[in-house]
Formats: sequence, C-alpha cells, structure tokens
Amino acid sequence: MTGILKVTLVKSMIGRPEKHRRILRGMGLTKISRTVQLKDTPAVWGMIKKVSHLVKVEEKVNEAK
Repeated sequence: MTGILKVTLVKSMIGRPEKHRRILRGMGLTKISRTVQLKDTPAVWGMIKKVSHLVKVEEKVNEAK
C-alpha cells in the first residue's frame, strides 16, 4: 500500500533559485498555504528533500477496505 502525503508551502519562493521554483511548481505549489496531496513515492520524496526548508509534510495513511 502506498500512502498519501499532504505537502503545504509555508515560505515564499521569492529570491529562491529557479531550480527550487520549478520543483515547487511541479508539485502544484504556487501560493503560500496551498496544500496538495501527492502519492508517497521515492520521486516525490526527492523533490521534498530539495525544498524541505520551504514546505511542511504530513503523512496520511490509506485505509484498506
């Protein structure tokens, strides 16, 4: 089972390198306080590591039915 991650942008991208801005836009984060739900995959964790100082991450476990 893969879980879901709730990722929230908590700091502005103003003054950040273009690489960080592209990563945030790729995750769907364009404004402060915007939250997106992403699948818990190694690729997503790699993006989160690059911009960990700008985002807050919460893990949400999928319930099996």
